[in-house]
Amino acid sequence: MSENRKYNYPNRLSILRFFLDAEGVRRNPIPFHKRYFDQFGDSFSLKIGVSKHIILSRDNEVAQYILQKNQKNYHKSKFQSVYLSKYLGKGLLTVDGDFWLKQRRLIQPAFHKQKMNQLVENMNQTIGSELKDLIEEKPIDLFPVMSQLAFNVVAKSLFQLSISDEKLNRIKFIIEEVQNFLIKEIRLPHKAWWFSLSGQVKKHLELAEENNSIIQEIIEERMTSKEEINDLLNMLLETRYEDTGEGMTVSQLVDEIKVLFIAGHETTANALTFTLHLLGRNPEIQQKVVDEILAIESQTNDLVEQLQKMTYTNAVLNESMRLYPPAWITDRQNVTDDTLAGYHIKKETLIGVSFYELHRNPKYWKNPDEFNPERFLGGQKKQSMQYFYPFGAGPRMCIGAGFAIYEMCLTIAQIVKKYEIKSSTDTVQFNPLITLKPVGVEVLFSKR
Repeated sequence: MSENRKYNYPNRLSILRFFLDAEGVRRNPIPFHKRYFDQFGDSFSLKIGVSKHIILSRDNEVAQYILQKNQKNYHKSKFQSVYLSKYLGKGLLTVDGDFWLKQRRLIQPAFHKQKMNQLVENMNQTIGSELKDLIEEKPIDLFPVMSQLAFNVVAKSLFQLSISDEKLNRIKFIIEEVQNFLIKEIRLPHKAWWFSLSGQVKKHLELAEENNSIIQEIIEERMTSKEEINDLLNMLLETRYEDTGEGMTVSQLVDEIKVLFIAGHETTANALTFTLHLLGRNPEIQQKVVDEILAIESQTNDLVEQLQKMTYTNAVLNESMRLYPPAWITDRQNVTDDTLAGYHIKKETLIGVSFYELHRNPKYWKNPDEFNPERFLGGQKKQSMQYFYPFGAGPRMCIGAGFAIYEMCLTIAQIVKKYEIKSSTDTVQFNPLITLKPVGVEVLFSKR
């Protein structure tokens, strides 16, 4: 039996068309993906060489199957495990299998709701001090401001007292440099020889090493100081493996902290930028958020209680992340042959699920391009949640989801109380890198 008869794949995009579109796809894949889905259906495939297959999907059944139902047979792609780990080391984001499970079980308790509740006061203070210099009465490019805010919230939640601004800025600089280079490596694979020859790879590996030593220094200072500080670093230092009763090694801790920095700041900055833009375009929705926040604050001073009551604000955030999911795509490779949504696929097929497209798939969403927070309220919420992946799904769902939602709700609450938001940007431009990055979103804050 020939391989072709043994396996069957979704409608195929011709390799020729793919190459003709390649330059555009490199700049921004999303419009091309949309065109292909409209033409081929909710999943399409691409064959590269003799035996390599790629599937791209916006089908909920595919997402559910690879992330939850049969997740054991679907590992992160080489792209995530090889490229990212070169600079990020072996943290939750980049590892797989037994080692991943062991790390996840170890770290999970530090992100338990009770623990997150202890970080809230500190988080709210950091947000307040980040917002006190907000430029008023003239349009500003919002993303850099939100990026700085989110970065500092992660940093201060991780290391409450033990980090100087100088070290902080250095970590931020290195993370951005390395990430930009990583994108280049991924998008321009044919230039790999040049990146290596011209010393760029070496330079960025050295930066990554410098980042490691800054973080390591902070950890070692904390270990010797014996101070009791209520931050994430403390929670991570207290964790113990079930089998040995020992804590993480310092180098493992460094890798996990890098992942928290990287996964935790840009995605949140993206979501906040898109959300504030949408509020600035929809004054009536903005007003409802203001009303909710003021009502809640008149009922209780307890921050955690306030957060639990922010039903409408949460719905706004969810609807914003539906339209613009910060982690807009994920990929997996199957370890063994499998049957996926009726297709019999060969092992090591690369499967991409575009959450951006799934979140706008008319099969699951009415008027998918419309901003409508009602989708995440009352009876509609249960329906919507089935097709909603802002933090992924299954056992590898984002460990920091609760942290991120707290941070975003507190930020929005502080802003809308003080300012009226107007967005001067009509259509949102974005750059789909590893995350969906907003470009040139301008917002004006005027005193309420």
